[in-house]
Parts: sequence; C-alpha cells; structure tokens
Amino acid sequence: MNTIHQAAAVGFAAKADSYVRGRPDYPPALDAWLHDELHLTAGKTVVDLGAGTGKFTLRLIATGATAIAVEPVPEMLQKLSEKHPDITAIAGTAESIPLADASVDAVVCAQAFHWFATKAALTEIHRVLKPGGHLGLIWNTRDERLPWVARLADIFKPYEGDTPRHGSGDWKKPFPFKGFGALKEQHFPNSHIGSPEDVLVNRVLSTSFIAALPPEKQEQVATDVRAIIASEPSLSGRTEVTLPYDTAAYSCVKE
Repeated sequence: MNTIHQAAAVGFAAKADSYVRGRPDYPPALDAWLHDELHLTAGKTVVDLGAGTGKFTLRLIATGATAIAVEPVPEMLQKLSEKHPDITAIAGTAESIPLADASVDAVVCAQAFHWFATKAALTEIHRVLKPGGHLGLIWNTRDERLPWVARLADIFKPYEGDTPRHGSGDWKKPFPFKGFGALKEQHFPNSHIGSPEDVLVNRVLSTSFIAALPPEKQEQVATDVRAIIASEPSLSGRTEVTLPYDTAAYSCVKE
C-alpha cells in the first residue's frame, strides 16, 4: 500500500508549526546509540524516513554521516527545506523510496514507523540498504506513570479512531522479517522542558488526528489541556514545565 493515512496527510499538513514547537527533542544518550548500534560515522549515508520537519535529521547529521530526509507530506517537507536548506530533502514514501538499490548504510524512522509498518515498507527499506546495513526505529513516548500525564492521554484517546499508534504495538506485527536480523531494544529517559503552551498544548494539538479535527473541536481539546494545567499544582502558574518521556530505540541488521 503506497498511501498516506488520512490523519497524517491532513493533520501534519495543517499543524506543521505546532509539530515543531510541541515535540520533544531526543536524549543525549541516543547519540551513542546511533554510533554504537547503527554505526553512523563520517563516510556513511543514512536515510531519515518520514523525516517530518527534520527534527531528527539534525541528530543524524551530527554523527558525521550524510543524511537524506525522505518525507511524504508536502507541508512538512517544505517546512524542513525552509528551515534547513542545506539538508538533502526529497519527497517519497516508505513503500517507494527514491534511491538506488543497496545505496545507504542505514535507514532511521523517528516517530514514524507505526505509520507504515508493513511488509511492503520493510521490503523497500531492505532494498535500499547495503548488505550489513542497519534499520533504526525510535519513539519518544509520554511517561504516563504521573497521573496528570495519563489525564492528558485521556483527552485525545476518544479521537484516535483507526490512526496507527506506537503504543498499540501493531507496528511489531511484520517482525520477524526475512532479510533482517532480530530487533534489539533499548530505552532512555527523556523530558521536554518549556512553556506550558508549547510542551503541553502544542504537543497535543500536533497529534495527527487532533490536528485533523475541525477548528472548534481543536479549541475544545486545547481548553481541556489548559484545564489540566490550571488544576495541577506542579503546572499551574509556572512559566516552565517538564513533560517526562521514555525514548525507545530498536535496531536490526540487513542480513
């Protein structure tokens, strides 16, 4: 299947700016993981598949490797190109990557693989990887052990519908996959620190299926998030708040 889910096509197109402001960065420990697990160094070439606005592409470039950003949503690709004109950014999907066979050393999907977790996508990723190349899958997930963080999730869960989500675990269904070794899994603590509007309100509004809602429903969601901020002692009246995350990183090798 070579289509973009409606929630991604509409939501990410509409809220590219909120995505930039509302999404957390990645923990410093992930830099060592990129080096040790994916072997990213100078002289290597890596694809950031589903690159969005290029948030993770910058981390890949920092390894010394040559990074190619591949993104299917035109508005996100435009935002990436405007902000980072020096990055090679091309339109493409996971099922149709516009690169030659065995041409890259690694493919990384940050906050993206759940959108295209199919055998067709893995076949295409396998095609562009060199023998011994690496696939990396990365997600920042909210740490819902804090009650107020769990309450945030309760606000937008009713709107999920059939939107693919990392938390469902459905992305694991294509594995094990012939041609790739076993998935290795690691976790790193992470947090997003900033204003309540960016860290909480814009984070929720940047969620694909929320961003695809009619404006009046989006405003209701924003109102509900602000109500949590006002009622939670650790958030109310603060100019800077912290949203805790767990960063999950998975890797496998092309055999």
